[in-house]
Amino acid sequence: MIETLGIVGYGQFGAFLEEVANRFAPGVRVLVHSRRAEPDGSRFFSLDDVCKSDVVIIATAIGQFVDTLDTVIPRLGERSVLVDVATVKMHTVEQLKTHSARSVRPLRFIATHPMFGPHSYSKIGQSLEGLRIVLTDHSLEPAAYDAVKSALKSVGLVVLEMSANQHDRALAETLFLTHYIGQVVTHGDFLRTEIDTLSFGFLMDAVESVREDGDLFRDVYRFNPHCRAVVNRFETAETKVARMLEAFEADD
Repeated sequence: MIETLGIVGYGQFGAFLEEVANRFAPGVRVLVHSRRAEPDGSRFFSLDDVCKSDVVIIATAIGQFVDTLDTVIPRLGERSVLVDVATVKMHTVEQLKTHSARSVRPLRFIATHPMFGPHSYSKIGQSLEGLRIVLTDHSLEPAAYDAVKSALKSVGLVVLEMSANQHDRALAETLFLTHYIGQVVTHGDFLRTEIDTLSFGFLMDAVESVREDGDLFRDVYRFNPHCRAVVNRFETAETKVARMLEAFEADD
């Protein structure tokens, strides 16, 4: 029975997690730790207090994950479950296992990636129905892990299970590729017009959904080893298309 949920990090996604937890788990007390907010005993709490929660979610940037683990793990309660919600999984799972091996007692953790955020959540009427969450690794007892899956499904989420490597490979070819194209379109100053086609509108919807996530774009590239290959494939394909157009010109 989960009575307390701790959130470490209060950026855009941390605030989103707080909103979702309060709405879909009203009986659970949510404690937030933010470096930018003083503990008030109501919403914001000290790191020590937050880490004693039954479930502790790390909602900091990927680049801060290792340092956050260093500060969080020694403060965890005896039965606390640490939840990783980072966009990359190979890097975070490796770090979780490394820290678990060093721990005085076994680290109870579950590595996840919610395939949604504030934008997609609001776009479907602030519902979780049909949204996906990936589970890649854990150190929980079988019964506890099954209880986590049941809880996620009970609020409408679709639970997918795969290895961290499978996740990162697929993510590089989907989310990262979307971010990559979004950055190219943004830096090219391509904008909406009065004669937009429906397909161009869909493209710009995607671009605008990731345009402001420059930090995430950088961190996913840094910590997902499959991204470099996707960039290379994209650049190779772009060159092929450019040569195809040149061939068209030569035929004229």
